[in-house]
Amino acid sequence: MDRNEFKPPARVMIVAGKGGVGKTTVSATLAYVAARAGLRTLIVEVEGKSGLPELFGRNEALSYEETVLLAEGEAGRGAAELRARTLTPDDALVEYLESHGLRRVSKRLSSTGTLDVVATAIPGIKDILVLGKVKQLEVLSASGAEGAPEFIVVDAPAAGHAVSFLASAYGLLDAAPVGPIRAQAIEVTSLLGDPARCQVMLVTIPEETPVNEAVDTAFHLEDRAGVKLAPIVVNAVWPHLDLVMDGSEGSVRAAAEFRSQRQALQEEQIARLASMLPLPQVILPFLFTTELGRGDLEVLAESFAPQLAAAEGR
Repeated sequence: MDRNEFKPPARVMIVAGKGGVGKTTVSATLAYVAARAGLRTLIVEVEGKSGLPELFGRNEALSYEETVLLAEGEAGRGAAELRARTLTPDDALVEYLESHGLRRVSKRLSSTGTLDVVATAIPGIKDILVLGKVKQLEVLSASGAEGAPEFIVVDAPAAGHAVSFLASAYGLLDAAPVGPIRAQAIEVTSLLGDPARCQVMLVTIPEETPVNEAVDTAFHLEDRAGVKLAPIVVNAVWPHLDLVMDGSEGSVRAAAEFRSQRQALQEEQIARLASMLPLPQVILPFLFTTELGRGDLEVLAESFAPQLAAAEGR
C-alpha cells in the first residue's frame, strides 16, 4: 500500500461509539492502514484503559509520553512508524502550566495532590484540557515539523461521554467571556469545525440498541459539536452464507437456523441504519477469536482500506 491508496479525510480522526462495539479495534485498524500507507501516525487514547498495545503485540502500558507500537517498515515495505500515547487532564494541565512559565505552580499542585481539584473546578475543563492538547498536536502535524505525526487517531470516550467531550468547548465559550480558557475553547472549536482538520468516525455493530445509539450520537454531534462525520463503521458483521437446510436435522439444522436468523437480523439493522443516517458505511467482518492480535489487524485493514477509499469517492 502507498499514499495514493489511502488519503486521510482529515488530519485528526476521532473514533467514537457505544462501549463494546469495537471502538478501540477500529482506531487501531485505521491507524494501521495509515501507517502501512507511509503516514507517520499517532494514536491518542483518552480514557487510560486502552488495550491498544496488545493489538500490536506489545505488553507495555501506554503513558503520556509517546510509545512506538510499530517501527518504520515493520508493517511492510514503505510503512511508517506508528506511535501511541494517553492524554489525561492532569498531565495536560501540568504541561500547560509549565509551558506558560508556571512550573513552580504545577509542582506545587502535584505535590499537594490538588491537580484533580483544579482540573474539575469548572464543568468541561477536563475535556478542554485534553482537546487543547489534541489541537496542539494537530497544529504540529500541519506545520510539517520533522518527526511530527501526519495523521492522528483519537480513541474517544464511549458515545454518551463523547457528545459532552466534544461539545465542552462550546459550553466554555458561554461560561468564560475572557481569558485563557476562552482562548483555548475558541481554538478547539476552530479545530472541530474544520473538516480538513478534524472529523468524527462513529462505530456501531449491527444490533438494534447500538444502531439507535449511533444515530442519536450522530445527530447530537452535528448539532452540539459542529463536527463533520466520516463514513460510519459497522463492526463485527458475520459473513453472509447461503445456507441449504434441506435434509439437515438435529443440532446441524439448529445451528443453520441460528446462523440464518443472525444474518437476517444484522442485514435488517444495517438497512435500518442506512435509512436513518445518510452516511457511507464501512463494513468490517466479525472475527471468530477471543483475543485480537496483529494478524487480526491485517485482516481488518485489508477490508477497511478499499471501503474507506470508495466511501470517500476515490
